[in-house]
Amino acid sequence: MGKGRLEAFSDGVIAIIITIMVLEIRAPHGEGFGVLSSIIPAFLSYVLSFVYVGIYWNNHHHMLQATHKVTGKVLWANLHLLFWLSLFPFATAWMGENHFASAPTIAYGAVLLMAAQSYFVLQYAIIGAEGPGSILKQALGRDWKGKSSIVLYSLAIVAAFWLPWISQIIFVSVALMWLVPDRRIEQAMSGKEI
Repeated sequence: MGKGRLEAFSDGVIAIIITIMVLEIRAPHGEGFGVLSSIIPAFLSYVLSFVYVGIYWNNHHHMLQATHKVTGKVLWANLHLLFWLSLFPFATAWMGENHFASAPTIAYGAVLLMAAQSYFVLQYAIIGAEGPGSILKQALGRDWKGKSSIVLYSLAIVAAFWLPWISQIIFVSVALMWLVPDRRIEQAMSGKEI
């Protein structure tokens, strides 16, 4: 199977996820700008989640550019990632509607953690399908960003039991870490003809 269908399906699902997230922000009752203050937590949750989904979409795109072979295992690993990404609208809405309270923040962190782990699984399913000469394997190297993200999400979940605001700082920090362009795949691809 070619990667084109996998990429198109994934792009469609991610677009739907973003659409659902924005629909969860309810317009406040009233006509003055002051009423907008009631939706600030929901809006901030949406912005954070939009950035995360954008990061996943961008990195997924780059990963698939370095992929030549799609197997059944890769398809299932991709669906696993999309499952966790599809929970972003729920976790985002719950956290925003409840002003970053402990339980919703824990749930949000769990969704982030599972999405990161499923992305890790997808990477290694692709590497397994591609074999020892995998461009993706060369590009990942030690993958400190991926591994440190998993550790930080775990710490954020624990922190949310007592101080959810620390978890929010961790979530934003990890997002900022990934906003810095990761050129590993592009550099690995420039060394080989695709």
